[in-house]
Amino acid sequence: MKQVILYTDGACSGNPGVGGWGAVLIYNGHEKRISGAQESTTNNRMEITAVIEGLKCLNQPCSVQVYSDSAYTVNAFEMGWVYGWRSAGWVKADKKPVLNSDLWQELLVLTEVHKVKFNKVKGHADNEYNNICDKLATDAIKNFKKN
Repeated sequence: MKQVILYTDGACSGNPGVGGWGAVLIYNGHEKRISGAQESTTNNRMEITAVIEGLKCLNQPCSVQVYSDSAYTVNAFEMGWVYGWRSAGWVKADKKPVLNSDLWQELLVLTEVHKVKFNKVKGHADNEYNNICDKLATDAIKNFKKN
């Protein structure tokens, strides 16, 4: 199984507001950088979208190490929250609906295709690839606002 490293980040100008996401895939010494933006969204939605879009670039099942500065995204998988939400019909313990359930469901499908391990990195620090993803996301917002 191919080993892939995926760095991701999301950003929002206003929350909600115009949002952007960025991802860097690394495989066998090669890098692929992707990004995008959406109108009226949230930072959390962009964080999840970055992982989804990165995984969608893979054309076969891979072993993927995901690095994100989003505790929300990483903890949902590492603490098992997403599996509990799915079992409960996308309703939380307080009986309120799970936010972003559409994205969580899409991401769950992708994590069942690939062997995915989520890793938390410190944001806006000295992690080169996290900083690249942050710039991809913020540039996507700037470019979206110009058009």
